[in-house]
Amino acid sequence: MATFTCSASDLHALLGGSANSTAAAEYICGGFNAVANKFIDTSYAVDNTYLLFSAYLVFAMQLGFAMLCAGSVRAKNTMNIMLTNVLDAAIGGIFFYVFGFALAFGTPSNGFIGKHFFGLTDFPSQSFDYGFFLFQWAFAIAAAGITSGSIAERTQFVSYLIYSSFLTGLVYPIVAHWFWSADGWGSPVRSENLLFGSGVIDFAGCGVVHLVGAVAGFWGAFIEGPRIGRFDHEGKSSPIRGHSGTLVVMGTFLLWFGWYGFNPGSFLNIVKAYGESGHYYGQWSAIGRTAVTTTLAGCTAALTTLFGKRMQTGHWSVSDVCNGLLGGFAAITAGCSVVDPWAAIICGFVAAWVLIGCNLLAEKFHYDDPLEAAQLHGGCGTWGIIFTALFAKKQYVNEVYSGSPDRTYGLLLGGGGRLLAAHVVQILAIVAWVSITMGTMFFLLHKLNLLRSSPEEEMEGLDLTSHGGLAYEYHQEAEEHAKRRAFEV
Repeated sequence: MATFTCSASDLHALLGGSANSTAAAEYICGGFNAVANKFIDTSYAVDNTYLLFSAYLVFAMQLGFAMLCAGSVRAKNTMNIMLTNVLDAAIGGIFFYVFGFALAFGTPSNGFIGKHFFGLTDFPSQSFDYGFFLFQWAFAIAAAGITSGSIAERTQFVSYLIYSSFLTGLVYPIVAHWFWSADGWGSPVRSENLLFGSGVIDFAGCGVVHLVGAVAGFWGAFIEGPRIGRFDHEGKSSPIRGHSGTLVVMGTFLLWFGWYGFNPGSFLNIVKAYGESGHYYGQWSAIGRTAVTTTLAGCTAALTTLFGKRMQTGHWSVSDVCNGLLGGFAAITAGCSVVDPWAAIICGFVAAWVLIGCNLLAEKFHYDDPLEAAQLHGGCGTWGIIFTALFAKKQYVNEVYSGSPDRTYGLLLGGGGRLLAAHVVQILAIVAWVSITMGTMFFLLHKLNLLRSSPEEEMEGLDLTSHGGLAYEYHQEAEEHAKRRAFEV
């Protein structure tokens, strides 16, 4: 942070150089420096408070994930999916503290992996404070939450514990290092040797969060296979509806609310002028614009999905609209800070059709994802990465990623194709890395018979077989289960 100090010796000369002027200069400069230091302290406090508040909003998204997941599965699996969401946060907290943060942001390091701050040693530093750790932890567990939705309703509980530890402790942090650390090979904030002269503009994580969680979930769901009854003996689709539209809507609104920490909060600080100080326009304006682009992308995607699914199925579907809304949010996440509001509308419109198309492909190839997580976060996240390379505005790119005046920007706005090339490399790198690591892990769990629940457990419900009872105490299935147990005794 730039500072201005008062020199008593310089002021002494300006005051005439008399004997009394020395004491006067020291008194004036002492008071000035004390006030200046208070302003510096205030700036740090405001920025850290803003980052902490954003972290709280992103963490609140875990409740949104939990409610969305619970409403999207059958009642007999409610406790199971809710517990996995709780444990994503708890396991992620420990593993990101011990390993993950260091692997992601442990600078100085190399372009591929961090190597400092294990267990937050030598912390805080000039670069990072505790609020930054909390904010990044909330992002890590969001990626794990995406994966849990893809493999819901037929996965052994021990698999959740293993994949969540591996994802938040190793797989996700290394991707975060590549594209968000100051040393990462694809980072746009590197001091030199930017990828294709631009680096990857993945501002809040279309690739780092959404695509990582989606690819991991894809491999888990693909290796497990579809739920019993999802496709009939002839291969025709037989949709399995979630048990509570109320929970789906409440979860969606909580995620919407949390996204205002996810995207605008990724600026990390708010007290920053663009150009000379004393002007109405600064980083605070960019933060407001980012909230607007986030809102418009989600709203456009929701409305597009509403009418698109109406034409496809003849129904006004609340669950489809909620997923469309979230798909718009996921798509705008990479470019939310560097595009105009009108471009965000295009982003949301295309995202809705990407989601619809991905769901059609999933049915065609008998892929079963109860939350449509891989389609939503993977398909829309990939579109968001491409969208940013097409519509990033030169002015905004130079403001948000200052220090490199010749940085490339959106292809359709005259910025050339270098940014698009960098973003294609990002997509390929993430898909390859997560497929090798998480795909191998899920395959090994499958071979060890630790991945999928038995058909009997799946039919009866994971709440009864793994968690001691149903989420809803007076549910008919609970009564039937109690009668069976009494008969056995």
